[in-house]
Amino acid sequence: MIAWVRGEVLVRRPDHVVVESGGVGYRLTVSAETLRAVPARGKETGLHAQLVSRDDSLALYGFASEEERDLFCHLTSVSGVGPKVAIAILSGGTPRELLRAIAAGDAKRFQAVPGIGKRTSERVIVELREKVADELEEGVPALAESDGDDPRALARDGLVHLGYTLTEAEKLLDGAEGETPEDLIGSALRRAGAAGAL
Repeated sequence: MIAWVRGEVLVRRPDHVVVESGGVGYRLTVSAETLRAVPARGKETGLHAQLVSRDDSLALYGFASEEERDLFCHLTSVSGVGPKVAIAILSGGTPRELLRAIAAGDAKRFQAVPGIGKRTSERVIVELREKVADELEEGVPALAESDGDDPRALARDGLVHLGYTLTEAEKLLDGAEGETPEDLIGSALRRAGAAGAL
């Protein structure tokens, strides 16, 4: 399986790039988000890759980060979401923003994507929400605990690291349950998800 392609950019189009590596040109379909990270023709780049095999074709997809590739794999595991739709979703924001939208149950964000209706966007939320909440928690740096550390302050810092503003983090932590920073963050993310579902 091809997991990484590094080489010279031969072609750079809105929906794909061609990277020459070892004398072979690899055509990788990319999201608008990844395209921003790909340099101009003639420059060197490196992309994480995912090979998708269909009955009648083999297609290679490129990603600027492992996080985006992992989210692509999650999205294509959802019934009704093929690779093209997954790439369209990934073009709508950074992987971290999209993970937060899924964790918060923001189905409307995905309904704006071409090829996704209300049912499919809700299916994305239902099938991926728990998985994504765990990944968001895992993305928080390890929080050192000591007698003098305030778990709430550490949890607030963790939420800010995930992309929430200080005010949003404070609101999410109001009523959050748990004694450790990790528990508080988990509770806050679940509250964010519940609020998004209302």
